[in-house]
Amino acid sequence: MSTDVGSVKRSAARHASPPAPSGRRRTVILLVIGVGTVLAWAALVMPRTSTSQEIGPYLTHTITRGDLIVTVTEQGTLESADNTKIKCRVRGENTIIRVVESGSIVKPGDELVLLDTLTIEDAIAERTKYAHLTRSGAERAKADLARAELAISEYLEGRYRIELMTLQKDLTIAKSNQLTAQNMLAHAEMLSKRGYASALDIQEKRFAVTRAELTVGITHTHIDVLKEFTKAMELETLQGDFNAAQARYAAEAERAQMDAARRDLALEELAHCVVKAERGGLVIYPVAEAWKRAPKIEEGATVHQDQTLLLMPDLSHMQVKVGMHESIVERINPGLAARITLPGQTLSGEVVSVASVTRPAGWWTGNVVKYDTIITLPSIPGLKPGMTAEVEIIVDRHENVLTIPVTAVVETAEGAFCWIVSADGAKRRSLTLGDADDNFAVVTTGLQQGDEVVLDALASIEEAQTLALQPIEAVTPPASARQEIDHVD
Repeated sequence: MSTDVGSVKRSAARHASPPAPSGRRRTVILLVIGVGTVLAWAALVMPRTSTSQEIGPYLTHTITRGDLIVTVTEQGTLESADNTKIKCRVRGENTIIRVVESGSIVKPGDELVLLDTLTIEDAIAERTKYAHLTRSGAERAKADLARAELAISEYLEGRYRIELMTLQKDLTIAKSNQLTAQNMLAHAEMLSKRGYASALDIQEKRFAVTRAELTVGITHTHIDVLKEFTKAMELETLQGDFNAAQARYAAEAERAQMDAARRDLALEELAHCVVKAERGGLVIYPVAEAWKRAPKIEEGATVHQDQTLLLMPDLSHMQVKVGMHESIVERINPGLAARITLPGQTLSGEVVSVASVTRPAGWWTGNVVKYDTIITLPSIPGLKPGMTAEVEIIVDRHENVLTIPVTAVVETAEGAFCWIVSADGAKRRSLTLGDADDNFAVVTTGLQQGDEVVLDALASIEEAQTLALQPIEAVTPPASARQEIDHVD
Protein backbone atom coordinates (compact mmCIF):
# COMPACT_ATOMS: atom_id res chain seq x y z
CA MET A 1 0.00 0.00 0.00
CA SER A 2 1.43 3.41 -0.92
CA THR A 3 0.45 6.98 -0.34
CA ASP A 4 -1.58 8.30 -3.27
CA VAL A 5 -0.31 11.80 -3.72
CA GLY A 6 -2.76 12.08 -6.59
CA SER A 7 -5.53 12.07 -3.98
CA VAL A 8 -5.03 15.82 -3.65
CA LYS A 9 -8.32 17.25 -4.88
CA ARG A 10 -8.05 19.07 -8.08
CA SER A 11 -10.85 20.41 -10.30
CA ALA A 12 -10.64 19.80 -14.02
CA ALA A 13 -13.26 20.77 -16.56
CA ARG A 14 -14.31 18.27 -19.09
CA HIS A 15 -14.85 19.78 -22.54
CA ALA A 16 -16.15 18.26 -25.69
CA SER A 17 -13.96 18.45 -28.74
CA PRO A 18 -15.59 20.88 -31.18
CA PRO A 19 -14.22 21.50 -34.64
CA ALA A 20 -11.09 23.59 -34.70
CA PRO A 21 -12.02 27.34 -34.69
CA SER A 22 -10.24 29.91 -36.74
CA GLY A 23 -9.37 33.61 -36.63
CA ARG A 24 -10.52 35.88 -33.81
CA ARG A 25 -12.88 33.25 -32.40
CA ARG A 26 -9.94 30.93 -31.91
CA THR A 27 -8.04 33.63 -30.04
CA VAL A 28 -10.98 34.23 -27.66
CA ILE A 29 -11.32 30.53 -26.95
CA LEU A 30 -7.61 30.23 -26.18
CA LEU A 31 -7.84 33.22 -23.83
CA VAL A 32 -10.82 31.70 -21.98
CA ILE A 33 -8.98 28.39 -21.63
CA GLY A 34 -5.87 30.16 -20.31
CA VAL A 35 -7.86 32.11 -17.71
CA GLY A 36 -9.61 28.90 -16.63
CA THR A 37 -6.30 27.14 -16.23
CA VAL A 38 -4.90 29.98 -14.09
CA LEU A 39 -8.01 29.98 -11.89
CA ALA A 40 -7.81 26.19 -11.45
CA TRP A 41 -4.15 26.37 -10.46
CA ALA A 42 -4.89 29.18 -8.00
CA ALA A 43 -7.64 27.11 -6.45
CA LEU A 44 -5.21 24.25 -6.08
CA VAL A 45 -2.40 26.14 -4.37
CA MET A 46 -4.58 28.39 -2.20
CA PRO A 47 -4.94 27.19 1.44
CA ARG A 48 -7.93 24.91 1.78
CA THR A 49 -9.10 26.60 4.94
CA SER A 50 -11.88 28.55 6.43
CA THR A 51 -10.23 28.77 9.88
CA SER A 52 -7.28 30.70 11.23
CA GLN A 53 -5.51 27.49 12.35
CA GLU A 54 -4.50 26.55 8.81
CA ILE A 55 -1.38 28.37 7.70
CA GLY A 56 -0.62 26.82 4.35
CA PRO A 57 -1.69 24.42 1.60
CA TYR A 58 -1.58 20.72 2.29
CA LEU A 59 -1.80 17.33 0.65
CA THR A 60 -4.31 14.72 1.75
CA HIS A 61 -4.70 10.97 1.83
CA THR A 62 -7.86 8.88 1.89
CA ILE A 63 -8.02 6.17 4.57
CA THR A 64 -8.68 2.70 3.14
CA ARG A 65 -8.45 -0.89 4.25
CA GLY A 66 -5.70 -3.14 3.09
CA ASP A 67 -2.82 -5.38 4.07
CA LEU A 68 0.25 -4.05 5.90
CA ILE A 69 3.52 -5.93 5.85
CA VAL A 70 5.84 -4.69 8.57
CA THR A 71 9.46 -5.01 7.52
CA VAL A 72 12.88 -4.02 8.81
CA THR A 73 15.55 -3.06 6.31
CA GLU A 74 19.25 -3.14 7.02
CA GLN A 75 22.46 -3.20 5.02
CA GLY A 76 24.52 -6.36 5.27
CA THR A 77 27.46 -8.20 3.76
CA LEU A 78 27.63 -11.59 2.07
CA GLU A 79 29.86 -14.19 3.64
CA SER A 80 30.31 -17.93 3.50
CA ALA A 81 28.56 -20.04 6.08
CA ASP A 82 31.50 -22.45 6.00
CA ASN A 83 34.93 -20.79 5.84
CA THR A 84 38.16 -22.75 5.86
CA LYS A 85 40.49 -20.65 8.01
CA ILE A 86 44.18 -20.71 7.21
CA LYS A 87 46.02 -19.62 10.36
CA CYS A 88 49.58 -18.77 11.24
CA ARG A 89 51.10 -21.79 13.02
CA VAL A 90 54.46 -20.19 13.81
CA ARG A 91 55.04 -18.87 17.32
CA GLY A 92 55.75 -15.23 18.06
CA GLU A 93 55.62 -12.47 15.50
CA ASN A 94 56.46 -13.22 11.88
CA THR A 95 56.88 -11.14 8.75
CA ILE A 96 55.03 -11.97 5.55
CA ILE A 97 57.48 -12.25 2.64
CA ARG A 98 54.97 -13.23 -0.03
CA VAL A 99 51.19 -13.71 -0.08
CA VAL A 100 48.71 -14.66 -2.78
CA GLU A 101 46.34 -11.94 -3.95
CA SER A 102 42.88 -11.81 -2.41
CA GLY A 103 40.26 -13.25 -4.74
CA SER A 104 42.64 -15.67 -6.43
CA ILE A 105 41.53 -19.15 -7.45
CA VAL A 106 44.08 -21.70 -6.28
CA LYS A 107 44.65 -25.42 -6.69
CA PRO A 108 45.65 -27.95 -4.01
CA GLY A 109 49.33 -27.57 -3.18
CA ASP A 110 49.67 -23.99 -4.41
CA GLU A 111 51.76 -21.68 -2.23
CA LEU A 112 49.59 -19.16 -0.40
CA VAL A 113 51.86 -17.46 2.14
CA LEU A 114 55.62 -17.36 2.70
CA LEU A 115 56.89 -16.18 6.11
CA ASP A 116 60.37 -15.01 7.03
CA THR A 117 62.57 -18.00 8.08
CA LEU A 118 65.79 -16.32 9.27
CA THR A 119 64.89 -16.32 12.97
CA ILE A 120 63.68 -19.91 12.85
CA GLU A 121 66.81 -21.14 11.07
CA ASP A 122 68.97 -19.53 13.78
CA ALA A 123 66.80 -21.20 16.44
CA ILE A 124 67.22 -24.58 14.73
CA ALA A 125 71.03 -24.28 14.78
CA GLU A 126 71.04 -23.23 18.44
CA ARG A 127 68.60 -25.91 19.57
CA THR A 128 70.46 -28.62 17.64
CA LYS A 129 73.68 -27.78 19.50
CA TYR A 130 71.97 -27.87 22.89
CA ALA A 131 70.19 -31.10 21.99
CA HIS A 132 73.53 -32.84 21.34
CA LEU A 133 75.10 -31.49 24.53
CA THR A 134 72.23 -32.51 26.75
CA ARG A 135 72.03 -35.91 25.07
CA SER A 136 75.67 -36.58 25.92
CA GLY A 137 75.01 -35.53 29.54
CA ALA A 138 72.04 -37.87 29.67
CA GLU A 139 74.11 -40.80 28.38
CA ARG A 140 76.80 -40.09 30.97
CA ALA A 141 74.19 -39.95 33.74
CA LYS A 142 72.72 -43.22 32.46
CA ALA A 143 76.11 -44.94 32.77
CA ASP A 144 76.52 -43.57 36.32
CA LEU A 145 73.11 -44.94 37.19
CA ALA A 146 74.04 -48.37 35.90
CA ARG A 147 77.25 -48.32 37.94
CA ALA A 148 75.36 -47.30 41.08
CA GLU A 149 72.92 -50.16 40.55
CA LEU A 150 75.74 -52.65 40.02
CA ALA A 151 77.55 -51.38 43.14
CA ILE A 152 74.73 -52.65 45.34
CA SER A 153 74.91 -56.16 43.91
CA GLU A 154 78.70 -56.03 43.97
CA TYR A 155 78.65 -55.29 47.71
CA LEU A 156 76.01 -57.86 48.66
CA GLU A 157 77.41 -60.63 46.51
CA GLY A 158 81.08 -59.66 46.71
CA ARG A 159 82.66 -57.45 49.34
CA TYR A 160 80.17 -58.24 52.10
CA ARG A 161 80.49 -61.96 51.66
CA ILE A 162 84.30 -61.74 51.47
CA GLU A 163 84.46 -59.68 54.66
CA LEU A 164 82.07 -62.06 56.42
CA MET A 165 83.99 -65.14 55.30
CA THR A 166 87.28 -63.52 56.33
CA LEU A 167 85.94 -62.83 59.81
CA GLN A 168 84.50 -66.33 60.05
CA LYS A 169 87.93 -67.74 59.08
CA ASP A 170 89.58 -65.55 61.71
CA LEU A 171 87.01 -66.79 64.22
CA THR A 172 87.79 -70.40 63.38
CA ILE A 173 91.54 -69.78 63.73
CA ALA A 174 90.94 -67.91 67.00
CA LYS A 175 88.91 -70.79 68.38
CA SER A 176 91.60 -73.23 67.25
CA ASN A 177 94.27 -71.13 68.95
CA GLN A 178 92.09 -70.95 72.07
CA LEU A 179 91.75 -74.74 72.17
CA THR A 180 95.49 -75.19 71.65
CA ALA A 181 96.25 -72.69 74.42
CA GLN A 182 93.88 -74.52 76.77
CA ASN A 183 95.47 -77.89 75.97
CA MET A 184 98.96 -76.51 76.51
CA LEU A 185 97.86 -75.00 79.85
CA ALA A 186 96.44 -78.34 80.96
CA HIS A 187 99.61 -80.14 79.92
CA ALA A 188 101.75 -77.56 81.73
CA GLU A 189 99.67 -77.93 84.88
CA MET A 190 100.11 -81.75 84.71
CA LEU A 191 103.88 -81.36 84.30
CA SER A 192 103.93 -78.85 87.17
CA LYS A 193 102.37 -81.43 89.48
CA ARG A 194 105.13 -83.82 88.57
CA GLY A 195 107.76 -81.16 89.04
CA TYR A 196 108.69 -80.73 85.42
CA ALA A 197 107.18 -77.28 84.84
CA SER A 198 107.72 -74.06 86.72
CA ALA A 199 105.11 -71.57 87.88
CA LEU A 200 106.29 -69.15 85.21
CA ASP A 201 105.42 -71.68 82.51
CA ILE A 202 101.96 -72.07 83.99
CA GLN A 203 101.45 -68.31 84.07
CA GLU A 204 102.59 -67.97 80.47
CA LYS A 205 100.20 -70.68 79.32
CA ARG A 206 97.30 -69.09 81.16
CA PHE A 207 98.06 -65.73 79.48
CA ALA A 208 98.02 -67.47 76.09
CA VAL A 209 94.58 -68.91 76.88
CA THR A 210 93.29 -65.50 77.94
CA ARG A 211 94.61 -63.88 74.75
CA ALA A 212 93.03 -66.60 72.60
CA GLU A 213 89.68 -66.10 74.33
CA LEU A 214 89.87 -62.33 73.75
CA THR A 215 90.70 -62.91 70.10
CA VAL A 216 87.63 -65.15 69.75
CA GLY A 217 85.43 -62.49 71.40
CA ILE A 218 86.79 -59.68 69.21
CA THR A 219 86.19 -61.74 66.08
CA HIS A 220 82.61 -62.47 67.18
CA THR A 221 82.11 -58.72 67.70
CA HIS A 222 83.50 -57.93 64.23
CA ILE A 223 81.07 -60.40 62.69
CA ASP A 224 78.11 -58.96 64.60
CA VAL A 225 79.07 -55.37 63.67
CA LEU A 226 79.43 -56.37 60.04
CA LYS A 227 76.02 -58.01 59.95
CA GLU A 228 74.10 -55.46 62.02
CA PHE A 229 75.69 -52.10 61.19
CA THR A 230 78.39 -52.11 58.53
CA LYS A 231 76.20 -53.89 56.01
CA ALA A 232 73.25 -51.56 56.64
CA MET A 233 75.42 -48.43 56.46
CA GLU A 234 77.06 -49.54 53.24
CA LEU A 235 73.72 -50.44 51.67
CA GLU A 236 72.25 -47.04 52.60
CA THR A 237 75.25 -45.31 51.06
CA LEU A 238 75.05 -47.35 47.90
CA GLN A 239 71.27 -46.93 47.69
CA GLY A 240 71.66 -43.15 48.14
CA ASP A 241 74.25 -43.07 45.38
CA PHE A 242 71.85 -45.05 43.19
CA ASN A 243 68.95 -42.68 43.89
CA ALA A 244 71.11 -39.64 43.21
CA ALA A 245 72.33 -41.16 39.95
CA GLN A 246 68.76 -41.98 39.01
CA ALA A 247 67.65 -38.40 39.68
CA ARG A 248 70.56 -36.96 37.71
CA TYR A 249 69.77 -39.25 34.81
CA ALA A 250 66.08 -38.25 34.88
CA ALA A 251 67.04 -34.56 34.88
CA GLU A 252 69.53 -34.97 32.08
CA ALA A 253 67.13 -37.10 30.05
CA GLU A 254 64.33 -34.53 30.52
CA ARG A 255 66.63 -31.71 29.50
CA ALA A 256 67.75 -33.65 26.44
CA GLN A 257 64.15 -34.42 25.54
CA MET A 258 63.12 -30.76 25.92
CA ASP A 259 66.01 -29.54 23.79
CA ALA A 260 65.21 -32.16 21.17
CA ALA A 261 61.53 -31.14 21.28
CA ARG A 262 62.46 -27.48 20.82
CA ARG A 263 64.64 -28.41 17.89
CA ASP A 264 61.88 -30.54 16.35
CA LEU A 265 59.33 -27.74 16.95
CA ALA A 266 61.61 -25.26 15.20
CA LEU A 267 61.95 -27.69 12.29
CA GLU A 268 58.16 -28.07 12.18
CA GLU A 269 57.66 -24.30 12.29
CA LEU A 270 60.17 -23.94 9.46
CA ALA A 271 57.89 -26.15 7.39
CA HIS A 272 54.87 -24.02 8.46
CA CYS A 273 56.56 -20.90 7.10
CA VAL A 274 55.41 -22.04 3.68
CA VAL A 275 51.60 -22.21 3.74
CA LYS A 276 50.08 -24.25 0.93
CA ALA A 277 46.49 -24.82 -0.10
CA GLU A 278 45.00 -28.06 1.16
CA ARG A 279 42.16 -27.81 -1.35
CA GLY A 280 41.27 -25.76 -4.38
CA GLY A 281 38.96 -22.77 -4.45
CA LEU A 282 38.68 -19.04 -3.84
CA VAL A 283 41.09 -17.36 -1.42
CA ILE A 284 40.27 -14.05 0.27
CA TYR A 285 41.82 -11.91 2.99
CA PRO A 286 39.98 -11.80 6.32
CA VAL A 287 38.47 -8.43 7.20
CA ALA A 288 38.96 -7.75 10.91
CA GLU A 289 36.58 -5.62 12.90
CA ALA A 290 37.97 -2.25 13.94
CA TRP A 291 37.88 -3.18 17.59
CA LYS A 292 40.00 -6.29 17.06
CA ARG A 293 43.06 -4.29 15.92
CA ALA A 294 44.37 -7.19 13.87
CA PRO A 295 47.17 -6.40 11.39
CA LYS A 296 46.32 -6.42 7.71
CA ILE A 297 47.43 -9.26 5.48
CA GLU A 298 49.99 -7.87 3.08
CA GLU A 299 53.63 -8.27 2.17
CA GLY A 300 55.82 -6.89 4.95
CA ALA A 301 53.07 -7.11 7.57
CA THR A 302 53.78 -8.66 10.96
CA VAL A 303 51.44 -11.47 12.00
CA HIS A 304 51.25 -13.56 15.15
CA GLN A 305 50.49 -17.16 16.05
CA ASP A 306 46.90 -18.34 15.50
CA GLN A 307 46.05 -15.23 13.48
CA THR A 308 43.83 -15.98 10.50
CA LEU A 309 45.88 -15.31 7.39
CA LEU A 310 43.44 -16.33 4.66
CA LEU A 311 39.92 -17.63 4.21
CA MET A 312 38.73 -20.17 1.69
CA PRO A 313 34.94 -19.77 1.60
CA ASP A 314 32.51 -22.43 0.49
CA LEU A 315 30.59 -20.54 -2.22
CA SER A 316 27.81 -23.12 -2.23
CA HIS A 317 26.73 -22.14 1.30
CA MET A 318 26.41 -18.37 1.48
CA GLN A 319 24.74 -16.17 4.08
CA VAL A 320 24.23 -12.52 4.92
CA LYS A 321 25.30 -10.95 8.21
CA VAL A 322 23.49 -7.79 9.26
CA GLY A 323 23.50 -5.76 12.43
CA MET A 324 20.08 -5.27 14.02
CA HIS A 325 19.56 -2.19 16.17
CA GLU A 326 18.82 -2.85 19.82
CA SER A 327 15.42 -1.14 19.50
CA ILE A 328 14.06 -3.81 17.13
CA VAL A 329 16.16 -6.89 17.86
CA GLU A 330 13.48 -8.35 20.16
CA ARG A 331 11.14 -8.65 17.15
CA ILE A 332 13.72 -10.52 15.07
CA ASN A 333 13.48 -14.28 15.58
CA PRO A 334 14.80 -17.31 13.69
CA GLY A 335 12.41 -18.46 11.00
CA LEU A 336 11.35 -15.02 9.75
CA ALA A 337 11.32 -14.63 5.98
CA ALA A 338 13.66 -12.10 4.39
CA ARG A 339 14.15 -10.54 1.00
CA ILE A 340 17.76 -9.91 -0.02
CA THR A 341 18.52 -7.41 -2.75
CA LEU A 342 21.87 -7.81 -4.49
CA PRO A 343 23.23 -6.00 -7.52
CA GLY A 344 21.04 -7.21 -10.36
CA GLN A 345 18.97 -9.77 -8.46
CA THR A 346 16.66 -10.33 -5.50
CA LEU A 347 16.69 -13.52 -3.43
CA SER A 348 14.55 -15.01 -0.70
CA GLY A 349 16.13 -16.03 2.58
CA GLU A 350 15.37 -16.87 6.19
CA VAL A 351 16.67 -15.67 9.54
CA VAL A 352 18.57 -18.54 11.18
CA SER A 353 20.19 -16.91 14.21
CA VAL A 354 20.24 -13.72 16.23
CA ALA A 355 23.19 -13.01 18.51
CA SER A 356 22.32 -12.90 22.20
CA VAL A 357 25.26 -10.58 22.90
CA THR A 358 25.78 -7.28 21.14
CA ARG A 359 28.81 -6.69 19.00
CA PRO A 360 31.33 -4.25 20.56
CA ALA A 361 30.30 -0.63 20.10
CA GLY A 362 32.62 2.36 19.94
CA TRP A 363 33.80 5.15 17.75
CA TRP A 364 33.97 2.76 14.77
CA THR A 365 30.18 2.15 15.01
CA GLY A 366 29.16 5.63 16.10
CA ASN A 367 28.38 4.09 19.53
CA VAL A 368 25.37 2.35 17.96
CA VAL A 369 24.54 -0.99 19.60
CA LYS A 370 23.69 -3.75 17.12
CA TYR A 371 23.24 -7.52 17.23
CA ASP A 372 24.61 -9.78 14.50
CA THR A 373 21.83 -11.54 12.61
CA ILE A 374 22.43 -14.32 10.06
CA ILE A 375 20.18 -14.87 7.02
CA THR A 376 20.66 -17.93 4.84
CA LEU A 377 20.69 -17.75 1.05
CA PRO A 378 19.83 -20.31 -1.61
CA SER A 379 22.74 -21.98 -3.37
CA ILE A 380 23.11 -20.11 -6.65
CA PRO A 381 26.22 -19.35 -8.72
CA GLY A 382 27.78 -15.91 -8.82
CA LEU A 383 27.62 -15.06 -5.11
CA LYS A 384 30.89 -13.88 -3.63
CA PRO A 385 31.93 -12.89 -0.11
CA GLY A 386 32.00 -9.16 0.56
CA MET A 387 29.10 -8.24 -1.72
CA THR A 388 26.77 -5.59 -0.29
CA ALA A 389 23.20 -6.73 0.31
CA GLU A 390 20.05 -4.93 1.37
CA VAL A 391 18.09 -7.19 3.68
CA GLU A 392 14.38 -6.67 4.27
CA ILE A 393 13.05 -8.89 7.06
CA ILE A 394 9.29 -9.42 7.26
CA VAL A 395 8.50 -8.93 10.93
CA ASP A 396 4.69 -9.18 10.81
CA ARG A 397 1.68 -9.22 8.46
CA HIS A 398 -1.64 -7.44 9.07
CA GLU A 399 -4.58 -8.21 6.79
CA ASN A 400 -7.62 -5.99 6.05
CA VAL A 401 -6.69 -3.21 8.46
CA LEU A 402 -7.04 0.58 8.37
CA THR A 403 -3.70 2.22 7.75
CA ILE A 404 -2.52 5.78 7.88
CA PRO A 405 0.69 7.27 6.51
CA VAL A 406 3.14 8.01 9.31
CA THR A 407 3.58 11.49 7.80
CA ALA A 408 -0.05 12.22 8.70
CA VAL A 409 0.48 11.38 12.39
CA VAL A 410 1.65 13.98 14.91
CA GLU A 411 3.06 12.56 18.15
CA THR A 412 2.45 14.93 21.05
CA ALA A 413 2.55 14.89 24.82
CA GLU A 414 -1.20 14.23 24.80
CA GLY A 415 -0.93 11.32 22.37
CA ALA A 416 -1.11 10.71 18.64
CA PHE A 417 -3.28 12.96 16.46
CA CYS A 418 -4.14 13.53 12.85
CA TRP A 419 -6.23 16.16 11.06
CA ILE A 420 -9.08 15.19 8.74
CA VAL A 421 -10.60 17.32 6.04
CA SER A 422 -14.18 18.50 6.64
CA ALA A 423 -16.52 21.11 5.25
CA ASP A 424 -15.37 23.52 8.01
CA GLY A 425 -11.69 22.90 7.42
CA ALA A 426 -9.12 20.55 9.01
CA LYS A 427 -10.30 19.00 12.28
CA ARG A 428 -8.12 17.28 14.88
CA ARG A 429 -8.73 13.60 15.55
CA SER A 430 -7.20 11.51 18.37
CA LEU A 431 -5.72 8.18 17.29
CA THR A 432 -4.88 4.82 18.79
CA LEU A 433 -2.20 3.21 16.66
CA GLY A 434 -0.95 -0.35 16.40
CA ASP A 435 1.99 -1.81 14.55
CA ALA A 436 3.84 0.31 11.99
CA ASP A 437 6.61 0.29 9.45
CA ASP A 438 8.58 3.13 7.92
CA ASN A 439 5.61 4.36 5.85
CA PHE A 440 2.29 3.30 7.38
CA ALA A 441 0.77 2.56 10.79
CA VAL A 442 -2.25 0.44 11.73
CA VAL A 443 -5.15 2.54 13.04
CA THR A 444 -6.92 0.84 15.96
CA THR A 445 -9.39 3.63 16.79
CA GLY A 446 -9.98 7.21 15.66
CA LEU A 447 -10.58 6.88 11.92
CA GLN A 448 -12.97 5.24 9.49
CA GLN A 449 -12.58 4.09 5.96
CA GLY A 450 -12.99 7.03 3.57
CA ASP A 451 -11.71 9.69 5.99
CA GLU A 452 -9.40 12.17 4.30
CA VAL A 453 -6.36 13.02 6.44
CA VAL A 454 -3.86 15.83 6.05
CA LEU A 455 -0.29 14.86 5.22
CA ASP A 456 2.49 16.71 7.06
CA ALA A 457 0.15 18.65 9.34
CA LEU A 458 3.11 20.24 11.11
CA ALA A 459 3.92 22.23 7.97
CA SER A 460 0.41 23.50 7.32
CA ILE A 461 -1.66 23.53 10.55
CA GLU A 462 -0.86 25.87 13.41
CA GLU A 463 -2.63 23.70 16.00
CA ALA A 464 -0.38 20.76 15.15
CA GLN A 465 2.70 22.90 15.67
CA THR A 466 1.40 24.11 19.03
CA LEU A 467 0.67 20.60 20.29
CA ALA A 468 4.00 19.23 19.07
CA LEU A 469 5.90 21.98 20.91
CA GLN A 470 3.95 21.57 24.14
CA PRO A 471 6.21 20.17 26.93
CA ILE A 472 5.28 16.95 28.68
CA GLU A 473 5.06 18.65 32.08
CA ALA A 474 2.26 20.85 30.77
CA VAL A 475 -0.06 17.87 30.32
CA THR A 476 1.22 15.56 33.06
CA PRO A 477 -0.70 16.00 36.36
CA PRO A 478 1.28 16.37 39.61
CA ALA A 479 2.06 13.25 41.61
CA SER A 480 -0.54 14.11 44.28
CA ALA A 481 -3.23 14.63 41.66
CA ARG A 482 -2.34 11.31 39.99
CA GLN A 483 -2.59 9.53 43.34
CA GLU A 484 -6.05 11.03 43.93
CA ILE A 485 -7.13 9.92 40.47
CA ASP A 486 -5.74 6.43 41.08
CA HIS A 487 -7.73 6.12 44.34
CA VAL A 488 -11.09 7.24 42.91
CA ASP A 489 -13.57 4.37 43.17
